Amino acid sequence: MTALAHLGLSDLARLASVGLRTRKLRAALSALGIAIGVAAIVAVLGLSSSSQAGLLAEIDRLGTNLLTVANGRTLVGGTAELPTAAPGMIRRIGPVTAVEPVGALNTIHAYRSPHIPAVNTNSISVQAASLGLPDAIGTRVAQGRYLNAATARYPVAVLGATTAQRLGIDRIYPGERIWVGGKWFSLTGILAPSALAPEIDTAVLVGFPAAKKYLGFDGHPSTIYVRAATDRVTAVQPVLAATANPENPSQVTVSRPSDTLVARAAAQSALNGLFLGLGAVSLLVGAIGIANIMVISVLERRSEIGLRRALGAAKGHIRAQFLTEAMLLALLGGTLGVATGAGATTLYATSKHWAVIVPTIAWAGGLGAAILIGLLAGLLPALRAARMSPTQALWAV
Repeated sequence: MTALAHLGLSDLARLASVGLRTRKLRAALSALGIAIGVAAIVAVLGLSSSSQAGLLAEIDRLGTNLLTVANGRTLVGGTAELPTAAPGMIRRIGPVTAVEPVGALNTIHAYRSPHIPAVNTNSISVQAASLGLPDAIGTRVAQGRYLNAATARYPVAVLGATTAQRLGIDRIYPGERIWVGGKWFSLTGILAPSALAPEIDTAVLVGFPAAKKYLGFDGHPSTIYVRAATDRVTAVQPVLAATANPENPSQVTVSRPSDTLVARAAAQSALNGLFLGLGAVSLLVGAIGIANIMVISVLERRSEIGLRRALGAAKGHIRAQFLTEAMLLALLGGTLGVATGAGATTLYATSKHWAVIVPTIAWAGGLGAAILIGLLAGLLPALRAARMSPTQALWAV
């Protein structure tokens, strides 16, 4: 240990970097495995954190005070039916600020034209919708106009965002129509995607009066979207089922879409384990590469080891030199990997308009893992170099 005291950190770093500077291509290729593994870990954790932050920001923007009341199941397993008076009864709840029902027409389908085979439904639903629906579910009209008191009485339809894509309609032109329930319906608008009510994205929306007149709708809502005062949501939620259907509250399903989205964001992190595993495999491959290059380096530099030992270098000096060289190599790869992973996170998050978040555990853990791998990968070659006697090393040259 006293001999090591005469070798300063700067001298040790300069001495350890000789092997890297003289064998640049080999060092770069060995560091690449570490860089790929660290980049994968940083990118996975960074993108996961950024996407969750973006989703939570979107939820905050749309509001967490939206509740949905839907028909549940009967005792025999059939689909229950909400009373036609349910929206009006829910409006009487004090903290409720908006009530917008929709009614599913399960036997009615929509097509681009009457020449489309009936089986090609494209999983598009037809629903009667109230006039204030877009505001209630936190969406807007992307093209054209939404239903109003006049158009809701006639064969007029508005398309959800996904429905428009499936029908091949990206703009609203004068006179444009679709075939709904065996009748032509004029198109007036296309909605933007709805994060809180994705079922509306795959729907064709018509007015309640038009659905009754032209499509045989019975008037029973299938889902009611309810907005309540933000600080009273937890008080409103328990009473919605009994208010909507006093006779059979157990046949009513009440949910909070924002909670579902938060749970989905948390569930996405479970998939990160797969990608983190791939990153760990890359780190293992990188560690083997570093160990390999260090073993070869010891064999190639026997003359250097013998000469340094003959000039008075202790075993600790040789051991520290090769161990530091391996750690520098891994640190080089780790730094490159952190930069690459952070850059990928920044580019992707920016393109999605998310907040860019690279967790401390990602970059610090990546660098720490790289240094640890360098330490472990270089330990055996360093010990092997230190055990080499000066005469044996010089004699083998």
